[in-house]
Amino acid sequence: MKKSTPAMPLLVALALSGVAHASAISQTKGHFEDKFRQLDETLPTPNIYRSAAGEPGERYWQQKVDYDIDVNLDEKAKRLTATQTINYKNNSPHTLKYLWLQLDQNIFKNDSIAERTATFGNELQSNPVTKHAKISLNQLRRQQFMDDTELGFVINNVKDGRGKPLKVTIVDTMMRVDLNEPLKSGKDLQFSMDFAFNIVEEDAVGARSGYEHFEKDGNDIFLLAQWFPRLTAYTDYEAWTNKAFLGSGEFTLEFGDYDVEITVPADHIVSATGELDNPKQVLSKTQRDRLAQAKTAKRPVFVVTEEEALENEKAGTDDTKTWRFKAKNVRDFAWASSRKFMWDAKGYQQGGDEQPLVMAMSFFPKEGGDLWKKYSTEAVIHTMEVYSRFSFDYPYPTAQSVNGPVGGMEYPMITFNGPRTKLQDDGSRTYSLAEKRFLIGVVIHEVGHIYFPMIVNSDERQWTWMDEGLNSFLDGVAGREWDPTIPWGVEPRDVAAYMKSEDQSPIMTQSDSVLHLGPNAYTKPAAALNILREVILGRELFDFAFKEYALRWKYKRPTPADFFRTMEEASGVDLDWFWRGWFYSTDHVDISLDKIYQLRLDTKNPDIDFGRLREFEKNKPMSLFVKRNQEQGRALWIDKNQDITDFYDSNDQFTVTNEERNEYREFLSELKPWEKRTLERAVKEDKNYYVLKFSNVGGLVMPILLELTYQDGSKEERTIPAEIWRRNARNVSKLIVTDKDKPLASVTVDPRWETADVDIENNHYPRRIIESRLELYKKKEREGKVYRDIMQDVKAELKPFEEKKDN
Repeated sequence: MKKSTPAMPLLVALALSGVAHASAISQTKGHFEDKFRQLDETLPTPNIYRSAAGEPGERYWQQKVDYDIDVNLDEKAKRLTATQTINYKNNSPHTLKYLWLQLDQNIFKNDSIAERTATFGNELQSNPVTKHAKISLNQLRRQQFMDDTELGFVINNVKDGRGKPLKVTIVDTMMRVDLNEPLKSGKDLQFSMDFAFNIVEEDAVGARSGYEHFEKDGNDIFLLAQWFPRLTAYTDYEAWTNKAFLGSGEFTLEFGDYDVEITVPADHIVSATGELDNPKQVLSKTQRDRLAQAKTAKRPVFVVTEEEALENEKAGTDDTKTWRFKAKNVRDFAWASSRKFMWDAKGYQQGGDEQPLVMAMSFFPKEGGDLWKKYSTEAVIHTMEVYSRFSFDYPYPTAQSVNGPVGGMEYPMITFNGPRTKLQDDGSRTYSLAEKRFLIGVVIHEVGHIYFPMIVNSDERQWTWMDEGLNSFLDGVAGREWDPTIPWGVEPRDVAAYMKSEDQSPIMTQSDSVLHLGPNAYTKPAAALNILREVILGRELFDFAFKEYALRWKYKRPTPADFFRTMEEASGVDLDWFWRGWFYSTDHVDISLDKIYQLRLDTKNPDIDFGRLREFEKNKPMSLFVKRNQEQGRALWIDKNQDITDFYDSNDQFTVTNEERNEYREFLSELKPWEKRTLERAVKEDKNYYVLKFSNVGGLVMPILLELTYQDGSKEERTIPAEIWRRNARNVSKLIVTDKDKPLASVTVDPRWETADVDIENNHYPRRIIESRLELYKKKEREGKVYRDIMQDVKAELKPFEEKKDN
């Protein structure tokens, strides 16, 4: 799961200013709006670091940061203490006088910007009698925990490689380290520090990591992330990305190598980024043999069985073990530790025997039950199978799923996932379809994040959608390829209600300013990419371009412009209109089919045309005046005076005379040969001509998907490209021609709901009866009843506090 934070970079600033600038230029004549104008005025100018094709430029650079960390977990005190040495390589063309580090744990300090700007979400509830605000027990619990626990980093002993002290300045969740000597381009330096912090209780605080305490067995699960001071990214487009961590904007980090020693109670099992470097020191021979067996097993093999995990739960020891993990070319490091963990593993051979084996592994307590035993590790492998098809082979030696209190979070080679089984009265554990879907879905999503953004290293501080949106699109593909009958909730129709709402912001909004992160950063961009693949580009073009983007930016840091430009350059399709509408605006899709006109070709031959006109006249409804005269028995003059007649009494207005035939012969004589052949063919074919009139109610231009239903019951699908709106983005008409024996019965726009159209009822012509549901309810009889209900709710909320007071 994700979000995004640092300062609004140049691209976003230009994007927003570009939109404002364009809207400020009003025309003095007409109402033309060019929905297809290029994004050049919005995107940053290509340069030597990022090309116009959307690929890294010839002088692209990024920094490299290596970490050597020794960390100790004090289980009883719920505290981490550590020492780390950092090697920083300056690959930029600039000389650096200081470095910026992220201190993410400081977000929990009472004086952090995040805490001081947190708003109270439960507004006063209006009712006929009184107004009262509500606060949940979870909110009270969080406040009490933060009041009772000293939180945030304690940083000491910051020294350079020669042991000289370095001056540090802490600014909320950031720390500036002033160098004793400037770091020139191409050079590197070492510095070290000691740090410690009290681990937050995840359930109490609602963090991305922390500990979970199990009161029944007295044990804990520790999920440790954002746990060490990490170098902030220094980029070509923003320099230092040193915006405070406010909670939504996540982590913009540098790649490097890690050597981490983790000291924990001796009966704990540890899962971490990287490969275990000292298995003989921390695993029994039986466990090592099981791990070897798992490499070629058809199904996951338990390295630590449930029975062994249950025995560990009863134990508890003051002895410790040190687990050592090494990881190369990763942008972060996370780990988990608990004596409650059972551990299963299965090898995954990808891309042929020449590719290194990946060990897919899961760590979970008994509370995970059969749900985790059956599906967690298999879902890890399924994710790699699908994502590698869209990007590249999984490049790391391990891919892990760990059960803990976090709903879902991702780090290199390790993910934290929350779903569990429910304990029944008979001691068994069960799970619902929703919980099964949750586990499979969250494992796919979080392991997918190892590709985006842990390898394709987009800037999460700025653009949440670049990892969440792309990943949500791909996890939808993987979910439907797991079992399409399970409702994964990633279809374009699922974003329609949000796109119609007034309470939204453009996808390109900076992460901490987004109004509704879920639909904005996950659902809407995922729906957009699904439409781009299935409706606009087609799978072949989209898949080629998307894979090209992934390959270009593997282990590099792309911006939105790089994604937009790559998708266009690799697909060969101009998509500026699509990015502008879906990513820079809050327009929605609502294409209305307003009218259909049926036309008939006027052949100029009176013997043909006059007969058709006579038939048309005959089919007109009878005039109400004439109808009522007939009902009253009023005689007509011509009936009462039948002795007075002429030619027109026996021949109607559509009777052909020589005058009309002579005019037709004269018309034919004036035609060129090709014109005559064209007319003769059209008369012979006698096709049906229809003009369909559309209006763009929502403002977002899109292709028009049509389902034509003919009078014989057959159907045909046609697609009109979005460019039909290029000269008039509000109203367009389209001529549809069908064979003589294929007259239209009805037309439907977007019949399978593929474009996120917010109003499907104006997609039908002729209009249809709207299907809905009629639900019964019992109306409140008196205002007094409403008052009593309110007071009952208040008393129920106060009851726990009254009981506590009495005790």
